[in-house]
Amino acid sequence: MNADVAVESTPAIPLWNDPALPVAERVDALIAAMTLQEKTAQLYGVWVGASDQGGEVAPHQHDMEEAVDLDALLPTGLGQLTRPFGTVPVDPALGALSLARTQARIAASNRFGIPALAHDECLAGFAAWSATAYPVPLSWGATFDPDTVRRMAAAIGGDMRAVGVHQGLAPVLDVVRDARWGRVEETIGEDPYLVGTIGTAYVQGLESAGIVATLKHFAGYSASRAGRNLAPASVGPRERADVLLPPFEMAIREGGARSVMNAYTDTDGVPSAADEELLTGLLRDTWGFDGTVVADYFAIAFLKTLHGIAADWAGAAGAALRAGIDVELPNVKTYGTPLAEAVADGRVPEALVDRALRRTLTQKAALGLLDPDWNPLPAGLDGAGPDDDPETLRGRIDLDGPANRALARTVAEEAVVLLSNDGTLPLGRPRRIALLGPNADEPTAVLGCYSFPQHIGVRHPGTPLGIELPTLRETLAAEFPDAEITVARGTGIDDGDVSGIAEAARVAAGADVAVVALGDRAGLFGRGTSGEGCDVETLVLPGAQQRLLDALLDLETPVVTVLIAGRPYALGRAVRESAAIVQSFFPGEEGTHAIAGVLSGRTDPSGRLPVSVPRGPGGQPATYLGARLAHAGGVSAVDPTPAFAFGHGLTYTRFDWTDLTVDAQEAPTDGEFTLGLTVRNTGGRSGTEVVQLYLHDPVASVVQPVQRLVGYCRVALRPGEARRLRVTVPADVASFTGRDGRRVVEPGELEVRLAASSADCRLTARVTLTGPERPVDHTRRLHAAISQEPA
Repeated sequence: MNADVAVESTPAIPLWNDPALPVAERVDALIAAMTLQEKTAQLYGVWVGASDQGGEVAPHQHDMEEAVDLDALLPTGLGQLTRPFGTVPVDPALGALSLARTQARIAASNRFGIPALAHDECLAGFAAWSATAYPVPLSWGATFDPDTVRRMAAAIGGDMRAVGVHQGLAPVLDVVRDARWGRVEETIGEDPYLVGTIGTAYVQGLESAGIVATLKHFAGYSASRAGRNLAPASVGPRERADVLLPPFEMAIREGGARSVMNAYTDTDGVPSAADEELLTGLLRDTWGFDGTVVADYFAIAFLKTLHGIAADWAGAAGAALRAGIDVELPNVKTYGTPLAEAVADGRVPEALVDRALRRTLTQKAALGLLDPDWNPLPAGLDGAGPDDDPETLRGRIDLDGPANRALARTVAEEAVVLLSNDGTLPLGRPRRIALLGPNADEPTAVLGCYSFPQHIGVRHPGTPLGIELPTLRETLAAEFPDAEITVARGTGIDDGDVSGIAEAARVAAGADVAVVALGDRAGLFGRGTSGEGCDVETLVLPGAQQRLLDALLDLETPVVTVLIAGRPYALGRAVRESAAIVQSFFPGEEGTHAIAGVLSGRTDPSGRLPVSVPRGPGGQPATYLGARLAHAGGVSAVDPTPAFAFGHGLTYTRFDWTDLTVDAQEAPTDGEFTLGLTVRNTGGRSGTEVVQLYLHDPVASVVQPVQRLVGYCRVALRPGEARRLRVTVPADVASFTGRDGRRVVEPGELEVRLAASSADCRLTARVTLTGPERPVDHTRRLHAAISQEPA
């Protein structure tokens, strides 16, 4: 090289910004350079709302927190931005610009140029104004279709990434133990295998779009006493291990979830937020989880205010940090000054701060937030500039396009459950339809409590919904254009008003068929009949709805009962006397199209119950997943037998199950069984059967459920078509937690039940496990495999 030629050198960049280095090395260098205040600043969020004018976000004033001064906080950095889109109505493009401008300010304000990680809710779609409102998770469970749920989650994740969000607070993996609990609508069902497989599919879809999926609520929230929100959880270690924990285990191992959120509840006196054995011992040391644990909103402060295990904010921070909570949400409360002071005076080791910080920074590095070319503008604003006139961007990002709506309709259609039918459905061509009930002409009847209109929109009554919500009246009119449809409300959801029942009965008496739309109104903390904090004492239909239903059943007109609800309800005499009963769990913006399609026969119902429908209103807690003494018997006058069992659902065709084969009647405790069967559509129209695989263990060293789901498969068949199903059942799925607390596979006889529901066994294979008792762990096989081929 000519010595006279000047060589231009590349300016060195800090180690933490160098993407060529291993992430661990980058993170270690960054931690070493930080002050204590800069460290703790990465461990909390600030609740904000994006600006509909494209300006920077504004801190959200919540009644449980004091105001936050962003100017004072930002010089030391900021870990997370809480719900920028799920706090106030904002045009998606302007919200994205608002978030981008705020992120640029956050990065410019701290020494290391670190932006915040933005998170939002996505329990039934991205909880943002004008975003698609998909069916609630209980409807996901009703589909028994992980593939469709995976596609839905990928679409939700893509929309979130388009506007600059990094983390989604979903899915809920709580297993329903008491249907009186208000958050049943947010769950996937009452069976851990169904919850695990559907929830894992959702995680896979969300993560495939680059969104950090957050599993919640870890663990035991749904087992609260009497179904009361935040009440202590009454479970023993075996129920916790075999019922409540497996969905989380599956979603971490197979779903690749990168975040977990603690439960509010305490179990045997230990709050989840302070449970080191759970959040560190099990989650990390045993299962190998290496993501972040984020606090459910205000959960760390609750250690002082509700649980009483901490005397002050510093004590609450130390307990949560020691247990394994890395990030305080939604606002800075305990992980700010109280934590820094506790570290400075020796009450909390700084090593615990560094441990949590390493996890949060590792996640930010994986998201590209530490890279030198990081750009605050998200994909949805590609080509735009931070100084663009906001009004030129308004309407640029569509979060409810045709593809989304088509997917929402598919999920809603697959989730409609036909509970009973005397042949009245499909309706054919009725001349006069009486459409009755409080959900007959209510646009928001299809929405869950975490949908934007019900969660946030209700506080902004002058703001348009942002999405189209056709009522059942409108979709029935489109479905039956030649019919005369007369609407009468009869009564409200929960107002107890009976003054309109006589008019509804008069309308029904003059019709060919009466369709009565009953159910819930989603809301929060008592503002609805279903949703967070909307727990109930019994499962009677809210308000005077049962009186309306009974008055209609007194008539000669056939009554088709349609439930649009967030939980199952006891329906009294309607179980026997309704011409048909259709159940839909808050089916989202396309939900009334799905219901109308089932009523007309345009679509064949294929949903199956993810929760049992009770026969009486006071039989809780009860799920199909009970031991022998939990079922009906002569030892109690209370009969918990459901009106419609878990997994139940009718179609408009018939299926025969025949030709069961078992390759070998015996297998070792580390082996597997292989079965075969043929399913044939013997009816006159296409339909979908859901083949469910249950395991019954007649004799075990500890009390077992009578049966439990270990596999399932949707089988779509044309008239006369048949499929041969091959089922492989590994011995591992027969494992349970033994007397010493270890999970084991025991030798002995088993029944493998092939069933159309938990109460409708079609074929049974009796097999035997041989050899020694075998301990298994979290690496065990989790699934029975079912394959299909033409018969």
